[in-house]
Amino acid sequence: MQLKTRPAGGEDEAPGGPGGGREASASRGTRLALSGMQALGLGGFYVLVLVFFSLQAEHFFSFSNTVNILSNVSVIGIVTLGQALVLIAGGFDLSVAGTVPLGGVIFTTLINRDLNVGEAWVGAVIAGGMIGMANGLIITRIGINALVTTLGTLSITAGLAYVVTAGVTIPFKNLDNGPIDNVVAGMPLYVWVWILMNILVFLVLRFTVFGRMIYAIGGNREASRLAGIRVDLVTTLVYVISGSLGAFSGVMLAQQLLAGAPTVGSTAALTSIAAVILGGAALTGGVGGVPGTIVGVLVLGTVANGMALMQVPAFYQQIATGSILLLAVGFGRLRALFGQLGDR
Repeated sequence: MQLKTRPAGGEDEAPGGPGGGREASASRGTRLALSGMQALGLGGFYVLVLVFFSLQAEHFFSFSNTVNILSNVSVIGIVTLGQALVLIAGGFDLSVAGTVPLGGVIFTTLINRDLNVGEAWVGAVIAGGMIGMANGLIITRIGINALVTTLGTLSITAGLAYVVTAGVTIPFKNLDNGPIDNVVAGMPLYVWVWILMNILVFLVLRFTVFGRMIYAIGGNREASRLAGIRVDLVTTLVYVISGSLGAFSGVMLAQQLLAGAPTVGSTAALTSIAAVILGGAALTGGVGGVPGTIVGVLVLGTVANGMALMQVPAFYQQIATGSILLLAVGFGRLRALFGQLGDR
């Protein structure tokens, strides 16, 4: 029996036999065309968003507002990178909506107990990694669905954040523990952190064996297992990375606000999933990447910023995010249907 697998680029290998190469070439051509259409569609949509808000808000295209947009998307952008890895691997991580505030609360608590900034960072990120490990082990070893598992850990971590803080915001005792606000080349330091994280994850997905295994597992878990990939280990590591990045983002938020709060970052799950799906990832796994994820984050951040400049109430921004997510999923479904037709 010949096993057909999907490599990292999302293209099927050419099957053997007469005509196989032609069929594979046609399939690859269809996928490339659909990917190009999606890239053009997303880019075109973003241009329309920019044009609309530039006409509606006077200072939308100012340098200060551009910095503001990048500053706002940088924190959720790091969460989204972890979510992208999970979705590409065929999983789902709702728990980041609890890991983000819990990471910030742990960091603030450790700082107030006289640990230095580096030790507090490490402690919070390790806690996030342990949450991710719990998710991965429950999913792979016990066999509970990823949606149910991460929904459960979301409830636990969000509850822990409230328990640690007694439901109130905890300010820093020492206001000097916010060096993340430093400006480098006109941009806050955390924007550069997000950019470096994007580059790192892109290189991992594109040029490493681990990245190819993530795509393979998302494309076909059983085929990956038969091919010798340690599916459970890779899946668990992906959740560990997602949890660590969630806590990392929580620390960044705490340093921006100079406080830890159990409610800050509680919408990270919806926003990160919306951004990844908008960027071209599939809920079924095996598809997605960093460039599309970046654009997805920028679209959502720009929409939120533009609506704020237009003085639209914040709860309407949630409606806009949900609507964009539904449109993105619908577009992805159409892409999948066209891809199936092209493979025939």
